[in-house]
Amino acid sequence: MTDRATLIEERLRSALTPVSLEIIDDSPAHAGHAGAKDGGHFTVRIVSAAFTGKTLIQRHRLIHAALADLMHREIHALSITRAKTPDEA
Repeated sequence: MTDRATLIEERLRSALTPVSLEIIDDSPAHAGHAGAKDGGHFTVRIVSAAFTGKTLIQRHRLIHAALADLMHREIHALSITRAKTPDEA
């Protein structure tokens, strides 16, 4: 896991206490992309009780809030492909 991925994991674990968390560094697939010259493309799959009673947009906002200071500095692009509660997973 890259340093950035580790930082993302730490932030999400601290903020959302997930029961399942997968962070994929997609940066190599974007090599040569002008905006991603230093990497920073990630996919997140997360299952957390913190999402209970929340809409998908609210769940994504919680994730983005946990990573707010990393966005556009350490994270160029973030894809959230799963944000579920333990009951939905």
